[in-house]
Amino acid sequence: MLVSFFKDPEFANVDSSENESIPFRGTILRTKSGKFSSVSEPCVSCTTFNILAPIYKRLDQQNQNVRESDFRAFWLARNERIVDWLLYESSSIICLQEFWVGNEELVQMYEQRLGASGYDTFKLARTNNRGDGLLTAIHKEYFRVLNYRELLFNDFGDRVAQLLHVQSVIPFLQNNDDSMQQEILIVNTHLLFPHDSSLSIVRLHQVYKILQYLETYQRENKLSQVPVMLCGDWNGSKRGHVYKFLRSQGFVSSYDIAHEYTDSDHKWVSHRNHRGNICGVDFIWLRNPNKSIKPLKISWAEAAFGIIKYQLQKAQLNEKDAFDFLRADNNGNYITYSDFCDALKQLKLTSLSHGLSFQEMKDLWVQADVDGNGVLDYDEFKRIWYCTCSEHIDEDGNSEDSNEGITKEAFGFAVKNAILFPREVEKGIWPENYHLSDHARLTALFSPVRLRCSQKSL
Repeated sequence: MLVSFFKDPEFANVDSSENESIPFRGTILRTKSGKFSSVSEPCVSCTTFNILAPIYKRLDQQNQNVRESDFRAFWLARNERIVDWLLYESSSIICLQEFWVGNEELVQMYEQRLGASGYDTFKLARTNNRGDGLLTAIHKEYFRVLNYRELLFNDFGDRVAQLLHVQSVIPFLQNNDDSMQQEILIVNTHLLFPHDSSLSIVRLHQVYKILQYLETYQRENKLSQVPVMLCGDWNGSKRGHVYKFLRSQGFVSSYDIAHEYTDSDHKWVSHRNHRGNICGVDFIWLRNPNKSIKPLKISWAEAAFGIIKYQLQKAQLNEKDAFDFLRADNNGNYITYSDFCDALKQLKLTSLSHGLSFQEMKDLWVQADVDGNGVLDYDEFKRIWYCTCSEHIDEDGNSEDSNEGITKEAFGFAVKNAILFPREVEKGIWPENYHLSDHARLTALFSPVRLRCSQKSL
């Protein structure tokens, strides 16, 4: 089966018109040069889409209590159109967020239609009976599901994630090394919306839990040499701490790689939120096994320092003023641990039940207190201000990996292309006549590649 999700130019913008229920057809790929060519090599496609649960879709801006979920004809028709598009695009991997798990009729419609088209489906409700959740679908012509795990964060936002370990049904790459795993780890999630900046720590916790779980799963199953895809609605842009955290862990945004955008480019949007703001929050992240990454605890500490710095700057403090704020009323030119904890509380990073824990504050303090004398001088304070940590230790406190020098052939992916629908959002424009969701859907195309990487033990 050939992936066919790119639009024929004759049908440009049909997705954002009032005729959005009519699927487009074509097996055409737009190359970086702007020309069109047929897709002939083996490829894997992935679609992520927040489909806007009917319990959240507002129908009357004057009366916010009127929701689509009260009108069966409305939510059923819209979701049938969504499935029409999904089945036409026929992505190898489909990751949906805000899936209305609380409505059995809608659940059955998705499961039956996707199942009849060759997909294995996996749904997961958010905790505390929130009504919506996740749905991940894997096409059986491409992948066999080896394992499925559910991550329940049990946190402030009742967030969850799905982890799927899949194996290619027919090897994409022929090789003489039977040990080369042609497998992928896929994660589908939907992070908390940042209602205010104090929730940055919650969002960082959510990503940290995902990466910790991934790391543990890879170690237990000896899967250090497999690519990882993280899909979903991250509720944060390229300017945010989550984005920088994932980049420090070797992940790249497939859309930005396909369009050769840098981390500072903000040319596209993918969501118009309930405040009416447009932003780019939907990502398909890829990490190949040849990526050199920092120890997870180091990346997390640097991200936490970044949040501390952001809160200090939000209070209009420059570097010198921030140091004075952290050292509080002590007479010495240094910061004590007690001063540090009090300052974090004032910054609203610890006072809430979902803030930094006591152990996390201790870990951050240890990273900043380089000489271990129990106080931070100005030079050590700069580790907080410039968000840097020591990188000489790994998660277990070891400084070296005994297998670091051993190289091995591994299976990975190159980003072939990625497209957002409706196409206007790629130019930072939200079309008023687009009604499928308050999110654009993102589809990425990947081609399998051989990689040489160190045989490191996770």
